[in-house]
Amino acid sequence: MNLDELKKITDDSTLVNELYKVFNEDKRLTVSKSAMVEFITTVRYIEKYLKPGAKILDIGAGSGTYSLYLAGRGYQVDAVELADQNISCFRSKIQPGMEINLVQGNALDLSAFKDENYDVVLLMGPLYHLHEDSDRKKAIDEAKRVCKKDGVIFFTFIGHDMVFLTELMYDRHYFRTGDYNHETMRLNDFPFIFFTVDESRKMLEDNGIDILHAVAQDGASELMGDIIDAMDDYEYAQYLKYHEMIREKPEFLGMSNHLLYIGKKDRQSSD
Repeated sequence: MNLDELKKITDDSTLVNELYKVFNEDKRLTVSKSAMVEFITTVRYIEKYLKPGAKILDIGAGSGTYSLYLAGRGYQVDAVELADQNISCFRSKIQPGMEINLVQGNALDLSAFKDENYDVVLLMGPLYHLHEDSDRKKAIDEAKRVCKKDGVIFFTFIGHDMVFLTELMYDRHYFRTGDYNHETMRLNDFPFIFFTVDESRKMLEDNGIDILHAVAQDGASELMGDIIDAMDDYEYAQYLKYHEMIREKPEFLGMSNHLLYIGKKDRQSSD
């Protein structure tokens, strides 16, 4: 199925399942040094909040990159994924001894999982795909429900404003031919759904999340991909230090392909 055919699909769940037959999620985070910036950044924040014996739920786990890493470190991980292609790839990589419970399911219905059962909840992907405010609220509410009162939830968004520059890198005529409203400069939400920093922050706060960190997850790493990928180990380590220095500065948040938020349920949600 090509992208034009995908545009005809109106059901979010069907679109996700078909989309990941086209997009190779398995290699996205690990294919190069520049691609690894997103993974390294996210793991460093997850590790800030891990305690011995922590239970983790990975909602929208994709092909298992984060679940497999965390299970490899000895943590118990429950993982939920919708797309058939990702499920198959994920299962093929589970090693003996890993405590991973992988189920096929939807971020909108986590009824198979107990209330307040997880120390760390990852909702890193489903909000890329939910068109309706009501569905986004359901996904956030479900993540809150299964998270312990003192637990943390990780949310990711695709940053609206950076997409223009990323697309321009691949197509110098993007501002003539690109899939956006040429008057309002608003991207059309396909094949993913895009949010500005203000929109994503407001969404979380309106749905009862106290934000602890707002992070430019990968920053300009894709734009600088060829240069970063050619770095030697020292240069790459220094680039990661630079990224660490700027990734929470407000002036850099909008210039990132992916936005990461770490939050807790607010007091009203926990009562």
